[in-house]
Amino acid sequence: MPLDISRIHAICFDLDGTLSDTDDEWVRGLETVLKPYFFFLPSRRLHRLARWLVMSSETPGNWFFALLDRLDLDRPIQWLNQRLRGKQRLIRRKFKLIPGIPVLLHALTHHYSLAIVSSRDEVTTQSFLEQHHLSHFFRVVVTAQTTRHTKPFPDPILWAAAAMKVDPHACLMVGDTPPDIHAAKAAGAQAVGVLCGFGNERELHRAGADLILPSPVHLINLLPPSQPLP
Repeated sequence: MPLDISRIHAICFDLDGTLSDTDDEWVRGLETVLKPYFFFLPSRRLHRLARWLVMSSETPGNWFFALLDRLDLDRPIQWLNQRLRGKQRLIRRKFKLIPGIPVLLHALTHHYSLAIVSSRDEVTTQSFLEQHHLSHFFRVVVTAQTTRHTKPFPDPILWAAAAMKVDPHACLMVGDTPPDIHAAKAAGAQAVGVLCGFGNERELHRAGADLILPSPVHLINLLPPSQPLP
């Protein structure tokens, strides 16, 4: 089904691969790890190998974390991760922003209720928003710790819709992976897939995306202003 722009009153944004350039960050990190073992590879081929490994891990990784979520094991693992890595280290981490995001959010915020719906933990989600001075754009922030289940379950989108006082049917979910799309569809919302992160066009189509764009920034020419928010 094509995207029905007229019914959109609120927009939920994923974080990793949608607002944050996380895939490139992971590729660079993996290149650093692989370089001592693949020193004989030219830099370009090493980069292609690292990117292939990162992108190939996305689908099984999503399946694994969804399984942990079903078993209610995701919260203990997140807690352990924060303890092992250190809260202050997580806060100081530098996040790279997808180009054009502040301009997009500034254009949308006066006409649509905006929310973050992320599977990240609360500490790094807030750290990302504060680092790039984006917090004021969002009426609601949903993290992995907000609801019992996270994406691909509909719970975080339903929670965000209730907090923004809009019907889930009037929400648009923008994300880069199938769990983003599955969560939107399960909640009765529409979904836009973006190709600036971990997902590819084929799997986003198969997940049921109503529209696929190169990046969220392309929404700026797609969504006309709705009625100004009170």
